[in-house]
Amino acid sequence: MMNNFRFWHRIQPYLFLLPGLIVLSIIVFFPAIQAFSLSFTRFEYDLTQAPQWVGWANFERLSQDKLFRQTIINTLLYLVGVVPPLVILSLFLAILVNQKIKAINWFRTAYYTPVVISMVVAGIAWKAIYWSNGILNQFWFSLGFKQGIPWLTSPDWAIWSVMIVTIWKGLGYYMVIYLAGLQGISPELYEAATIDGSDGWRKHWDITIPLMKPYIFLVAVISALSATKVFEEIYLLTQGGPRNATKTVVFYLYEKAFKEFDINYASTMGLVLFMFILILSIANLFLSRRV
Repeated sequence: MMNNFRFWHRIQPYLFLLPGLIVLSIIVFFPAIQAFSLSFTRFEYDLTQAPQWVGWANFERLSQDKLFRQTIINTLLYLVGVVPPLVILSLFLAILVNQKIKAINWFRTAYYTPVVISMVVAGIAWKAIYWSNGILNQFWFSLGFKQGIPWLTSPDWAIWSVMIVTIWKGLGYYMVIYLAGLQGISPELYEAATIDGSDGWRKHWDITIPLMKPYIFLVAVISALSATKVFEEIYLLTQGGPRNATKTVVFYLYEKAFKEFDINYASTMGLVLFMFILILSIANLFLSRRV
């Protein structure tokens, strides 16, 4: 009797986890394994036929794909262009809204509002802002310039314009993460710093940033992973154009899988992207131990 009780006591946590594991297996684990196997096979247009094993052929094709190399460059550029502003600006906003002033909750709400706005709505709004006769160009004209900026129609401007939308959308989210960390810092530390002559913004350099390093690292990791998998902004604003200037790996994967129905090649790209994110995550985990 005692042995049965111990047995049920041991497996009880796993029984609670079982429904969630079943759902995850159906919608995450099994598709991931299936995608891995598809990377080494080839489907013809007749999906009723069994897949043909082609080994590393899809990876060889990927290594010779110039467009895929461009999407990697675009993705890395997006990563470099988005992560530092999100890490720095959201910390700056968090410090601002952590002050004890009137109507501070209204400021917090205003900065957080973009986070709760649907990306579809935000994309449509920003596309209107970026139009040739939109608000930005109208302001540009008011400064005396006769020619507007081709925000979304120039290969030189498009990807930076999309980055602005990503930064605008994510600032409030990362601000809240920082705000949680800031409210855990004792005010006595700032008072002691003021006595020692560290006042104004200097106290944040001496006190805030050293104590916020774990949060800064967390924001850097989350924003980097999100930037690597960016899709909605590009789909809504540029569709990967002009001239593939904003096409990232995820968007190229989407085109191959759902527009051209080249499932095997898309799975190969997905596997490569998975390995890149895995390496990035391991590197972040290694660096986190040094923070």
